[in-house]
Amino acid sequence: MSKVGMKPINDRVVIKPAPAEEVTSGGIIIPDTAKEKPQRGEIVAAGAGKDGNMMTVQVGDTVLYGKYAGQKVMLDGQEYLIMREDDILIIL
Repeated sequence: MSKVGMKPINDRVVIKPAPAEEVTSGGIIIPDTAKEKPQRGEIVAAGAGKDGNMMTVQVGDTVLYGKYAGQKVMLDGQEYLIMREDDILIIL
């Protein structure tokens, strides 16, 4: 079931990206322009699968995905990514 008001179709998932790091382990504050795009997030909605194949991921899973994977979407002031299940690299 979806945690947001979106229902992806086929093998697509909706991911809420983790916030970008703001402070390094050494205590240095990173400005917005230098923050690296997060590659980790939580699945908030998942489709049913494609061509009779069930989805490997499910709502609530934390995943790592490719650096440029997915399409950005804004809903109620929150940024989400919509991508194919194949763009997910690993479930944490």
